[in-house]
Parts: sequence; C-alpha cells; structure tokens
Amino acid sequence: MQWQDEGIIIGVKRHGETSVIAELMTRERGRHLGLVRSGRSRAMQPVLQPGNRVEAVWRARLDEHLGEFRLEPVRLRAAKLMETATAVYGVQAMGALLRLLPERDPHPHLFEALDIILDALDDPADAGELFVRFELAVLNDLGFGLDLSECAATGLRENLVYVSPKTGRAVSREAGAPYADRMLALPSFLSEGAAGAADRENMAAAFRLTAFFLHRHVYEPRGLTENAARDGFVQAALKALSARDPERQAG
Repeated sequence: MQWQDEGIIIGVKRHGETSVIAELMTRERGRHLGLVRSGRSRAMQPVLQPGNRVEAVWRARLDEHLGEFRLEPVRLRAAKLMETATAVYGVQAMGALLRLLPERDPHPHLFEALDIILDALDDPADAGELFVRFELAVLNDLGFGLDLSECAATGLRENLVYVSPKTGRAVSREAGAPYADRMLALPSFLSEGAAGAADRENMAAAFRLTAFFLHRHVYEPRGLTENAARDGFVQAALKALSARDPERQAG
C-alpha cells in the first residue's frame, strides 16, 4: 500500500541505531506514524523537527502495519519556533492535544489550524487566543464541544458572560446571576461577533475554561495528566499579554 499527503511533524522517537519513528499530523489521514530510515542522519535531522511541514509518502505491505515514510521538506520553520517561549511550548502542547485523537482519524480542519497557528506562534501576545481556539476545536472533535452561541436558559445571544460547568453552554448575565459562584467565566473574545484582541484577564479565563473541560471529559476519564508544555505556554502567553496591556493603555 502507498499514499502521499502533506504532513506536519509533531514528534520523533529514536528507533535502532540510525532510524526514527516520525509522528505526523497529515491533512487527509490524521495523526500517522511511520519509520524513517536514516532519520538520524545529518541530512534528515533538520527536517525531522516538530513544526516542520513536509511532503510524505507512506508505504507498507498492509494498511495496519507501521510502514515507512519518505519525507521531503516543504517548510522548515523549526528554527523560528525556537525563538520564543510561546512557540517552544506551543508546538509541544498542540502535539499533545492531537495525541488525544485516535490515530489515523482524519481531521483536515485541525491540520489547517495547526499550520496557521505555527506560523503565528512567534507573536506571543496573539498566540494565546489561537491556542485556546485550537483547544476548543479538539474538544469539539472529541465529542465535547462547547456551545457558546446562545444562552442555555433563554436562547438569547446577547450579554453572554458565563459557561455552565455541567453543560458547556453559554449563559447570560441575568440568567446566570443566581448561580454566578458556580459558573465559569466566558471571555468576551470567545463570544460570537466579538471584536478586538483579548487582554490578560480574558485570556487567563479562557485558559481556565478549556482546561476545565479537558480535565473533566478527557484527562480524568483516561487517567491522564495535563501535558507540562501547556502550563509553560500559558505562563509565557500571559506574561506577554501583561507586557502588552500597559503599552496599549499608555497609547
């Protein structure tokens, strides 16, 4: 069997003396593993770095086999991803999120989102919002999507400030007021039609929101712990926003 597809490197493991097992997020075939012979060579090591985009040819005798990759570089951006803490942690954290999905399960929109976000991670102040939206997309594909479009109690689309921890649905200020101490905050930039970038307070609330539902629906049922890279990314993104917000206020 053989196929060809675009892929983004999300992980590499040593295999034997000279080879590696590469983990790719492909456009049409989801997260896919394959052996790369001579993957530890000087020629291949710069290619086999997380975040790089490649053209992949996969071959195997049977579909269920590990198979072998032949990889050609398309976009080598790993060096750029080493320049900021948000990028270093972000590429690792998004790889960990993709590993929550079944192997070889197609998610072409997540491939596209990953490709776009990797190009934007060098801007620490904007990286947080993109990452949160990626987490929401992964939750949705796992079957635990949040409904932030209208109030769960009234059906209204205005003044949405809470999210119910039980249902994952938005709640308006008036409807949620009696239960405010039990509600999760809905950051304004996640509401439909919202304009403007998130400030530090809203971003911190967004990270708490996605973390809550990832823990409840994914990590705890599977006996998993949150990937350490996410915490590193969150801290770096919030630090960047803390530095940016006073500058905006001064301007």
